[in-house]
Amino acid sequence: MARNVVISGGGTGIGLAAARVFAAGGDRVLLLGRRAAVLEKAGVPGALTYAADLAEPEDVRGVAAFVEREFGSVDVLVHSAGGNGLLEPDAAGDDPLEAVAHTWTVNFRLNTLTAVLLTEALKPRLAEPGGRVLFLSSIAAYRGSGSGAYAAAKAGLHPYAHDLARELGPRGITANVVAPGYIEDTEFFGDSMVEERRARLVGETSTGRAGTPADVAETLHWLASPEAGHITSQIIQVNGGAERGH
Repeated sequence: MARNVVISGGGTGIGLAAARVFAAGGDRVLLLGRRAAVLEKAGVPGALTYAADLAEPEDVRGVAAFVEREFGSVDVLVHSAGGNGLLEPDAAGDDPLEAVAHTWTVNFRLNTLTAVLLTEALKPRLAEPGGRVLFLSSIAAYRGSGSGAYAAAKAGLHPYAHDLARELGPRGITANVVAPGYIEDTEFFGDSMVEERRARLVGETSTGRAGTPADVAETLHWLASPEAGHITSQIIQVNGGAERGH
């Protein structure tokens, strides 16, 4: 039976890979993202698209209304929207504290607020029993990210998912987090990845290779399956052993 699947950040990278996996299984998919042109070029067969800034409550209300009209209920909600702020405008001026405030605020909005607002807006529409809420965190949540801003924003999803799992469990709905390590073929690093850094990240794995969006997408697809119905409030690491279990 086809399910209704909503994927934020669905136009590129992990979100797009997940959309293709769900669509290939016969599910109805809605791709969300800020860039309408990117969503339209995603090329996921049969997928609906809706452009919105998920850090803005009014935009999220628009998404919820669209979901109500087109889907009615949501079987799977995948939060793939996020980033480290490299694609965002720089802070205005040269004040160092203003720059710190800008970086932390941008990362919180991109990675935490987007997921929380969308979840809260669609919570009443989650299928029960059987609904699935899936968050994308990062290996950075365990080991830092340089400035700490991106890592902290991703780590903030963990307690939210735990609270959500307790709240939604009685309705037969699960909430889990997938924390990828180094994943190639995404926009995350922009032009900042150099071969020395890539070699170091790959060298940290036990598998001897970088991760791919498909690695994460297949994990998300399994967590959304009926077979994973007794798995909730968990953080699943997909990093080739670069960070051991916690």
